[in-house]
Amino acid sequence: MKVCTYILMALLFFSFSCASDKEAEVSNTNNPIATLNNEAEINAVSVTGDDGNYNFSVSVNSPDTGCNQYADWWEIISEEGQLISRRILLHSHVNEQPFTRSQNGVLVSQNQVLIIRAHMNTTGYGNQAFTGSIATGFESVLLTDDFASDLAIKKPLPTNCAF
Repeated sequence: MKVCTYILMALLFFSFSCASDKEAEVSNTNNPIATLNNEAEINAVSVTGDDGNYNFSVSVNSPDTGCNQYADWWEIISEEGQLISRRILLHSHVNEQPFTRSQNGVLVSQNQVLIIRAHMNTTGYGNQAFTGSIATGFESVLLTDDFASDLAIKKPLPTNCAF
């Protein structure tokens, strides 16, 4: 009887461990690593429009607490690290997670490889981003800590936080 109990306990532990691992692999909407590190992450990217004039809608999940800690922008950059477009976020989104904001009139071609990432006013860029093209779609990727970090001081930059 004791052996059966230990086997059953081991099986239950193993199945809970596997379920947790699988959940972490599939879920993009509530990444505990980003929240623990006070980093913003991109959850989804959708694009409409025509060559040279696209509208990007980007969903961001961030550990906002108010103007003292919030995602202050998301941006579109080239794979070489050049800033293409930046969407300044004018306020925190404490009770709206994840949230989606759009940027119109983005001048890129449908085959250009892009990187979309978010920025926190307190911790800067996180490693999680989305990459791809309009033609092929976008998927989650991890960037190195220093990838295009110099863009953090390039204009446009937020001037204040409304709330």
